[in-house]
Amino acid sequence: MTKSDLIDRVCERLDYLTRKDAEVAVNTLFDYLSEQIAADRRIELRGFGSFGTKSRAARRGRNPKTGETVDVPPKRVPYFRAGKSLREEVDQG
Repeated sequence: MTKSDLIDRVCERLDYLTRKDAEVAVNTLFDYLSEQIAADRRIELRGFGSFGTKSRAARRGRNPKTGETVDVPPKRVPYFRAGKSLREEVDQG
């Protein structure tokens, strides 16, 4: 599903919204989620899952093209963990 598909689905479900209003709502939601994750806050959507960040330690890596070793700095990366009901639903289907 793409963002455009999601906007279309919101329009179908909430027929009193115009496509433009649905697009603003979806973009607002995604912007808010992005801001919260960037601020290292955890977001939990009951029955769906949670979003957050994990820290990765610095390490030595290897440039696959040259074989040269490089230092990879520590960083935070976003993650998603599916909720129990979503995992069960996916397993059933």
